[in-house]
Order: sequence, then C-alpha cells, then structure tokens
Amino acid sequence: MIEPVSPAAIHAPPERLRLVAEALEASFLAEMLRHSGIEEGASAGADQMMSFRTRMQAEAMVEAGGIGLAESILDGLMARSHDR
Repeated sequence: MIEPVSPAAIHAPPERLRLVAEALEASFLAEMLRHSGIEEGASAGADQMMSFRTRMQAEAMVEAGGIGLAESILDGLMARSHDR
C-alpha cells in the first residue's frame, strides 16, 4: 500500500525526492511494459527473469529521460513544500 505523503516527506531533500519520483516512474513504466504483451508466450519458468528484465528496462528508460512522470511528481512535491 502506498503511504500518504507526510509533511516531513514533503520537506525531504530534493535529491531524495528525485530518487523517489524516479523509482515511482520506473514502477509505472515496468507495469506498462508488462501489460504491453511484449513477453507473451513465455514459459512459466521464465516469468521471474522477464520480470527482472522488464524492471531493468524501465529503469534504463527513466535514466534516459523517461516520460516526464518523475519530473511532474517532483515539481508537484516541490510546489507543495513551498506552499507550507
């Protein structure tokens, strides 16, 4: 379960917020890749390796600039921290 954002988390250092935002974007991209059908037809034994490969591919996508989700999350958190 995803914990609600606490005031302490909003005031975390920007580097930590960026890491968390990038991890969230990587998780989102991994889910999108899993449901894309790219890995259909694999044996049951290969599921674990494909899950690892999908996660690594998603992380590589984020490192290459991603889809902007991490930046949007970070912008929102930073704006929220300035409002308080």
